[in-house]
Amino acid sequence: MADLEASKINHENHLLLDQPLLRLPYELLRKNFRSAHFTFEKESTFVKNLLKETATGSLNGRTSPEDVVKNLDIMLTRMRGMKRKLSTYADDENKLYRQLDARVSHLSELSDMHSVEDVKYETWSRKRLDRLLVDYMLRHGHTQSAVSLSTERDMRDLVDIDIFVQMDKIKQSLLDHKVSDALSWCTENKKELRRNGSNLEFMLRCQQYIEMMRTGDQTRMIEAIGHARKYLAPYNDTYPVEVGQMAGLLAYRETTELEPYRSWYHPGRWTDLANIFVEEHNKLLGLPSFPLLHTALSSGLSALKTPACHASHSAQSRNNRLTRATRATRAALSSGGGGGGGGNGGNATVNDPTTTGSSHHSTSSLTTSVCPICSTELNKLARNVPYAHHSKSHVEHDLMLLPNGRVYGKERLEEYAKKSGLPPAGQVKDLVTGDVYTVDKLKKVFIT
Repeated sequence: MADLEASKINHENHLLLDQPLLRLPYELLRKNFRSAHFTFEKESTFVKNLLKETATGSLNGRTSPEDVVKNLDIMLTRMRGMKRKLSTYADDENKLYRQLDARVSHLSELSDMHSVEDVKYETWSRKRLDRLLVDYMLRHGHTQSAVSLSTERDMRDLVDIDIFVQMDKIKQSLLDHKVSDALSWCTENKKELRRNGSNLEFMLRCQQYIEMMRTGDQTRMIEAIGHARKYLAPYNDTYPVEVGQMAGLLAYRETTELEPYRSWYHPGRWTDLANIFVEEHNKLLGLPSFPLLHTALSSGLSALKTPACHASHSAQSRNNRLTRATRATRAALSSGGGGGGGGNGGNATVNDPTTTGSSHHSTSSLTTSVCPICSTELNKLARNVPYAHHSKSHVEHDLMLLPNGRVYGKERLEEYAKKSGLPPAGQVKDLVTGDVYTVDKLKKVFIT
């Protein structure tokens, strides 16, 4: 019964991880509609006003026939331009709807599965893992690898390559000490950024001012004053302290050691601006600030984590200090072992410092003797995840430790020894490796 419950798929938990899969196309559709609506209103208003002005002037005789023809040409040009823009928005909308249909179809496949033992679930979970890997690579700048993987797996509609490529381009421009692309992005999303209380545009304008002041050139400093009056002064009510410090920069050069002016001149501000942009970009589109792969890994690591996994000692001493019972419990839980589990479900591998030869059988074990949480690769990621919470124990109540480091239930060992034709109450046989040991070499495992 416990195994059936453990293998049952919790659809709600799965969908929690896949929320951005549907949220991003929805946000992009909203943005696309707003842009199309703005273009239509702007161009149609211009054409209506020019048409009204031309018609009135023609009736009153104040507009010559040549000017009427000229204005008609202008209106036709603007209308053709609007048609091209609206066609582009329509193509983008169709692309987003295609992505949305593909993603809904992908998630709907999960609703027909009810157990992780379903063959279809393995295929589906593999595709989700590929999606998470693509997301991870895109966030870390491995664009070409992400494109190759998504093309190979035929899932371009399930990943957001274009969005991350655009984000990475703007981020890289900031790291190259250029603010034009980031300012253009702020202009396109001005209303949303203002609603979110973002200070990105203000910080970009401050950086422009700082770079003018950094030169020390008199002409550039005069330009900086004009820049501050135009772009920084309007923020005086919102960021009075920062605006005052910008004014104070007029009295200090880049070599100053006085704070906060020294920090404003620090080259590391470009990296800070890039990080602020990425944060605002993800917030605007409803994307998590960290890779979804980390979220999935954290969920799995939490199921294995114990207080002993993050001791202050080294990994080797930490492994030596772990009790034999704790190791057996963790290994048994990770393998889904327990009475009635069938097959090898009740065995687990345990490192015993007092025994030798256990490494000979480690390759055939269904579990590993090294704790994943204590490993160098995953220790840092698992540091902030909660400890494992198991409401039920699925280990056998009469665990015995064999000299080779494996743990089995005593009843299971006796039953297997009987089937193997061994002397009763004298010898036992390893269920996996086939090694035979006398009963006096077995050790009782206590779980506390």
